[in-house]
Amino acid sequence: MIAVPLTVQSLNGGGAVTLTVERMVNLGSATRDPQTAVAHRDEVAKHGIRIATSVPAPRIYPIGSHALTTGTSVEVHTAETSGEVEIVVARDGDGRVLVGVGSDHTDRALERISIPWSKQVCPNVLAPVLWPLEEIRDHWDDCVLRSWVDDQLYQEVSVAAFLHPDDVLAVLAERAPGLPERDVMVFCGTIVSVDKRLGFGRDWRFQLDDPSAGRRIDHAYRVVEMFDALAPDYRVPVVTGDGSAVAASA
Repeated sequence: MIAVPLTVQSLNGGGAVTLTVERMVNLGSATRDPQTAVAHRDEVAKHGIRIATSVPAPRIYPIGSHALTTGTSVEVHTAETSGEVEIVVARDGDGRVLVGVGSDHTDRALERISIPWSKQVCPNVLAPVLWPLEEIRDHWDDCVLRSWVDDQLYQEVSVAAFLHPDDVLAVLAERAPGLPERDVMVFCGTIVSVDKRLGFGRDWRFQLDDPSAGRRIDHAYRVVEMFDALAPDYRVPVVTGDGSAVAASA
C-alpha cells in the first residue's frame, strides 16, 4: 500500500488529495479491437519479447504498489529501457473513478525473460493530476494520448482505441476477484509507436489531451543510468549465471 499526494482537477477547479493505492495492475493488449494490439506485439517481438497470447486479452500484470511514482527521474541499470504512454484508471476509497495518464517504464532486456518482472523493476510513472471520469464521460473518446522521447514524437493515439475505463474495471471485477474494489490503480496498456519500433532515450514526456474541455495533463521524467557513476572497469554484469551477460553502458 502506498499513499500518493496529487491533485484531483475538476472542470470547476482542483484540490490536493492523498490517494491510497492498495493494489496496482498493468494491462496488456487492452484495446477495443483486438487487431489494434497486434502491431505492438510485433514491435516488441523485434527485440525478442514474446507476449503470452495463450492468456486471453487484456492480460493482467500485478505490480507492487511501491513501484508507483510521480517523480521526474527513473533509475535504471542499462540503456535498454523505454516508456509507454497509458491511460490510468483509479478508484479511490470513496468509490469515485478517476482518470489520468502515466508511463509504464519497462526494462526491455529483462522483458525477454519475464514481462511482469520487467515492469516491476522499473516504476510506473504517474502524472500527479487526475480527472473525475464522470465529468468527461460524455466526451471521453475525444481525448488523445501522446508521448515523446528526447523531444521526438513517439506515440499518438485516441483513447477510443482502448477499453473504456468502465470496461477496464469490469474486466478486473471478473478476472481478478482478489483485488479490492477500492484503492486500486490500473495502467491500461499501450499501443505501437509512430515508427513501429521500440524507442530508447533519456528524456520522456507524456500527455493526456482533452480537446473538448481545452485542457491537458502533462508530465516528464529523465532516465538515469546508475552504472554511469562507476568507472567502466568496475561495472559488474547486469546478468550473471548461465544467461548471456548484459553489459552496463560504457
